[in-house]
Amino acid sequence: MVLTAKILAVLMIGSTHYIDIGKGTDAVIYYPSETVAHMTLPDGPTFKGDLKINESGYLVDWQEGPAGDWQIVYEPGTFTYLGPDGKAVGTITKIVPGNAAKF
Repeated sequence: MVLTAKILAVLMIGSTHYIDIGKGTDAVIYYPSETVAHMTLPDGPTFKGDLKINESGYLVDWQEGPAGDWQIVYEPGTFTYLGPDGKAVGTITKIVPGNAAKF
């Protein structure tokens, strides 16, 4: 099931997501508001981006990085991030309220 705008807003805004992208260390994304996102990748780069939630996903335009439409899908027990190409890129290992990564 692809998560819709209302569900995404509840799941994302004000929370930090830890995502297993297959690199031994999770990527970390913090969504402080409906218009901003912060991300640190396992290999170190940190990005800030402009966030826009839409009905079937969201768009992030990373400053000094790419822009892309993303989705989060749910299957019982698993939330999976889908990249701009529609392919799975990682699963959420935990969601922590607030700015857990101190962006």
